Amino acid sequence: MVQQASSCIASLISSLLPASGSLQTPHSGYHWDGNPRRFFEGWYYRVTLPDLGQTFAFMYSIEDPQGGTPVSGGGAQILGPNDEYLCRSFPQVQQFWAWQQALGIGHWRHTSEAAHSQATQGHLETKQPRLLPPAEFDRWVNEGYQATATWHQGVLNDPGSGASARWQYKIQPIYGWGNVGSPQQSTAGWLSSLQIFEPGWQILMAHGLATGWIDWNGQRYNFTNAPAYSEKNWGGSFPQKWFWLNCNCFVNEPDLALTAGGGRRGVLWWMESVAMIGIHYRGKFYEFVPWNSKVTWQIKPWGCWQMQAEQDQYRIELTGTCETPGTPLRAPTEQGLIFFCRDTMHGHVTLRLWQRDRSQPILVAQSHLCGLEVGGGPWEETWEST
Repeated sequence: MVQQASSCIASLISSLLPASGSLQTPHSGYHWDGNPRRFFEGWYYRVTLPDLGQTFAFMYSIEDPQGGTPVSGGGAQILGPNDEYLCRSFPQVQQFWAWQQALGIGHWRHTSEAAHSQATQGHLETKQPRLLPPAEFDRWVNEGYQATATWHQGVLNDPGSGASARWQYKIQPIYGWGNVGSPQQSTAGWLSSLQIFEPGWQILMAHGLATGWIDWNGQRYNFTNAPAYSEKNWGGSFPQKWFWLNCNCFVNEPDLALTAGGGRRGVLWWMESVAMIGIHYRGKFYEFVPWNSKVTWQIKPWGCWQMQAEQDQYRIELTGTCETPGTPLRAPTEQGLIFFCRDTMHGHVTLRLWQRDRSQPILVAQSHLCGLEVGGGPWEETWEST
């Protein structure tokens, strides 16, 4: 019976793992190597509901996972409908787990007393934090999350405000970061495998389809094949200043995904400003990065994001705007997880893509469900750079 149960659990868990030959990107696994230096790793999952004009963005982080420092611990944040916000801390680093070779993370804050009682009586084994079959997670974990490349589940409850969220959905990856059928690429280039650029940044899934449900403060949102996205960052140092644009829900263009961003990052003993634009469109990857393109940007402290890039074959222009004030979010910093950036999931974006030798664009696309962000600082005037 025990063997049968173990086999059943293994089968359920294997169904949540990425399939062989999948779109798994470099850096999908957990980066911490056990070194007690200052370290953080963060993950971002998002689902957009086009018919409702709403988005759910989930942000997870772990800092100083060795424990014993003033900032050791984790966090879970959600930016929900109408840019509403929910955040919970996860102070016990021992309750965090992550896979080294593939995308798989989770953190528990509270577990079920009933489950503990059953374990004590021998009906259940004592649980160490790890990926659980969905029904078992529901039974065992009162507050926490678990996520892989193809599954995302969790529950948060804030006793102070009474806010709550619960979610379960499966993910079908469509684009990783690169051309379909080819090895997937490091977002920051092959040198990002070395401890030269910090923090590191990797788009895990530029575009996918999510099916499941999210319960937000008692209102349940069911969805089928909703646009989904995921990325991560990590390192022992922190960006001073950055910006970000992301959208995979364009009007009349269901097979289009945009991710663009830039910032000041550490390179060994100095700082540099860099930016990039990546487009997945109808099976093709268009990449504008410092080693193959000229990238320029003009980013206001809030309200307007403009980028241009050109290379040998293509050129692109992006304009993002936002009329709302956005929502302050926490980010890992030298001082720990503090309010350090501002986001909206209701930005307007216009994208134009040309072949260099043609005057008419090969793609013009718009969306009013674009993610826009500025972080760090100072943001006293427009940031213009090349």
